Amino acid sequence: MLARSALRTLSQSRQFSSSASRQTKVAVLGAGGGIGQPLSLLLKLNPLVSELSLYDIRGAPGVAADVSHIDSASEVYGYPADQLDKALEGVKVVVIPAGVPRKTNASIVRDLAAAVARVAPEAHLLIISNPVNSTVPIVSEVLKKAGVYDARRVFGVTTLDVVRSARFLGSVTSSNPDDCKVTVVGGHSGPTIVPLLSQTANGKAVKGEAYEKLVHRIQFGGDEVVKAKDGAGSATLSMAYAGAKFTNDLLRGLNGEKGVVVPTFVKSPLFEDKGIEYFSSSVELGPNGVEKIHPLGSLSAEEEKLLEACLPELKKNIEKGKAFVSQS
Repeated sequence: MLARSALRTLSQSRQFSSSASRQTKVAVLGAGGGIGQPLSLLLKLNPLVSELSLYDIRGAPGVAADVSHIDSASEVYGYPADQLDKALEGVKVVVIPAGVPRKTNASIVRDLAAAVARVAPEAHLLIISNPVNSTVPIVSEVLKKAGVYDARRVFGVTTLDVVRSARFLGSVTSSNPDDCKVTVVGGHSGPTIVPLLSQTANGKAVKGEAYEKLVHRIQFGGDEVVKAKDGAGSATLSMAYAGAKFTNDLLRGLNGEKGVVVPTFVKSPLFEDKGIEYFSSSVELGPNGVEKIHPLGSLSAEEEKLLEACLPELKKNIEKGKAFVSQS
């Protein structure tokens, strides 16, 4: 028999949001993979999802059959490699974790974005496939070519950096991660990840070597997982959790809930004067997707240095993604 605590945990996991006023059809492209499978499971538990459309070049019908037995109200359908268009019909939100872990998945993301442009041009796209700093520009350029681009509907999922920041800061300060919410800005790889620790009460207390170690761990947390898995995998479970968390935030915003503000990598005016078209910062989500992009706020001297190191690297990543589409 399950312990009461385990039952309570399962119950809480199914309550991603309490405002189930409108339900939405969601597609996961890459549902058979290391991220896609647990992500599909978590989305099946979300009461804001009315239908789950699972697609992959292999394994998606099996994942769909398995997940469909879970006792939540949403319907689940799985689609094999030759049914991508069918998988996208009527979809409002598309989550893309497809690809090879820690590799450049440019062509995979390009082709999936082209299908979304063709079949579900008004869908909101949530990009998990790495490198996000380049794949978000790739998706945007594909949608532009197809004449269906709306910057408010394209998101790079950087939530794992936010999740790690809260967890690692909580560990360093012996605090509950719920009390350690950290805004993470910039991009989604290494030195482009800039945690604004000075903007949280617990973060302000971390100084000197402890601060440097914490920032490094947040920026390179993925390496920690790869090493622990002995090269046999990357951060799949925590990434699936982060992807489900951001999907839920977007669904809440689309439902009209007010005050849903989270960091995400989007087309942004914050550093356009430096030639940087995309940037992650706190974004208010609403019925149109991106409703408002918030300024960074006050930064510490250490954060200014981190930002200075972030910007040129981020610019290169963005330009690489745009160049890939122009050359293909």
